[in-house]
Amino acid sequence: MTKPLKLIVIDDDPTGSQTVHSCLLLTQWDHATLREAMVDDSPLFFILTNTRGVDGARAGAITREVCQNLRDVLASLDRNGLPFTPVIVSRSDSTLRGHYPLETDIIAQELGPFDGHFLVPAFFEGGRITRDGMHYVVTNGNAVEAHNTEFARDSVFGYSTAYLPAYVEEKTRGRIRADDVVKVTLEDIRSGNIAKLLALEGNRCCAVDAETQADLDRFAGMVGDAMRQGKRFLFRSAASLLTAFAALPPQPVSAQHMSKYRRENRAGAFVVGSHVGKTTQQLENLLKRPGTVGIEVPVDRLEHEADQVIASVLDRIHALHRDNVTPVIYTSRGERQFSDHAARLAFGERISECLVIITARLPASLGFLVAKGGITSHEVLRAGLELRAVRVLGQILPGCSVVQCPADHPRFPLLPVVIFPGNVGDEFGLATVYDRFS
Repeated sequence: MTKPLKLIVIDDDPTGSQTVHSCLLLTQWDHATLREAMVDDSPLFFILTNTRGVDGARAGAITREVCQNLRDVLASLDRNGLPFTPVIVSRSDSTLRGHYPLETDIIAQELGPFDGHFLVPAFFEGGRITRDGMHYVVTNGNAVEAHNTEFARDSVFGYSTAYLPAYVEEKTRGRIRADDVVKVTLEDIRSGNIAKLLALEGNRCCAVDAETQADLDRFAGMVGDAMRQGKRFLFRSAASLLTAFAALPPQPVSAQHMSKYRRENRAGAFVVGSHVGKTTQQLENLLKRPGTVGIEVPVDRLEHEADQVIASVLDRIHALHRDNVTPVIYTSRGERQFSDHAARLAFGERISECLVIITARLPASLGFLVAKGGITSHEVLRAGLELRAVRVLGQILPGCSVVQCPADHPRFPLLPVVIFPGNVGDEFGLATVYDRFS
C-alpha cells in the first residue's frame, strides 16, 4: 500500500500559510493536536513555533520537542493502520533571517536521515527570487541582492552575502563550505533533470533557483520523482514552495470578497507591531483612510508604566468602537539598537505582552482584526485569542492569510483575523485590507 504524503510545515512565525488555504495552523504541538492535524483532510498543516522570536537555545528546544512529538504520532498512526509519508518543511523568512542551520540540523537528527536539504527562499508574492544562487528582493521592478537590503542588517539574523552557497558557509561557520553546496539551477529545473537529486546523499545542502511559480512547480515534480525512487529530503523554504507541493485549487472565497466574513458590519481593529520601513509606510497610508484613528503605544514607557499605558489604549479603543470607528493600534516606530541579543529579546517580549493583553480585551463585537508583523501575529493568535488550532480561509492580499476564530470561541466567535507579515505588500497594503473589509 502506498503511504499518502502529508506536508508538515514547521513554521518559525505564523506567516508561512500566505500562499495556501483550507489547512490548519497549530499553536500547540502536543500529541493530540498533532494527530488531529495528521488525519485532517487537508494535504498539509503548519506548526507555529515562533522560533524566530526567541534565542537559539529556546529555538532549538522547541524544534526538538516538535520533532519528537511528531515522530511519536507518526509511529502511533502507523501502528494503527494510518501510515503517512511525511514531507518536512522548515519554513522561514524569504529574506534569509532565522535560526539556520540550527533548526534543520535538529530536524535531521530527530526525523532523518535525509539525502539532502534544500534552501528555497523564493517567494514570488513578496518579490523574492533566486537566480544562479543569488537571492534577490524585487522592489519597484528592480532586483536588489538581499544583502543590500535592510533585512541583511537585522541585529539578530544579519548576514553579509545573499549568494546562497556563501551564505551557507557563513551561517554554518565553515562546517559546510560554499564549494560543497549543490546548485539546482534554472536550467536543471526547466529541463526537468533530476540527476543531481538522485545523486544526493548524507543530507547534502542544495541551493535552489526560482524566478516564477512555474519553476517551483517543476521542481516539486522533480522532488516527487526522486522520492518515488527512494530519496528522502528536507526543505528550508519560504512560502512559494508550499504552493507547489500542495497543488490546491483556488481559494473558496476570493480576496475581493473577504468582507463576507466581517461580523455584523462592525468596525474592525489593526494591531501593528512590525517596525520595518515598509510597515511604517503602509501605516501612514492606512491612517489617511476615513473611519480609522491611530493609537500609538509608547514602547519606552512599557518597562515602568505598562498598566497605565494599556489602560489608556483600551479606553480609546472602546470609545472608538462605540462610534463604529476602526482603531489602529501601533507601537512606536523605528529600529532600536540594543547592547546584546538578550536585551533585544526582552524588549520584544515586553511589547508582545502588551499587545496580547490589548488583543484579549478588544471589544467583543469587533468586526474583523488585522495583525501586522510575524511575531505580533503569532502572539495575537496564541495568547491574545488563545487559539489552539485555526483554519486558513485564504488570502486577502498576496501573502496575507485570513483565518477565523471557531464558532464556539468564548469572546470572538467567527472573528476573521488577517495575518499580515511585516515585509509583505506595497505601500497601500494595509489600506487595501481595510478597503476590502469595509
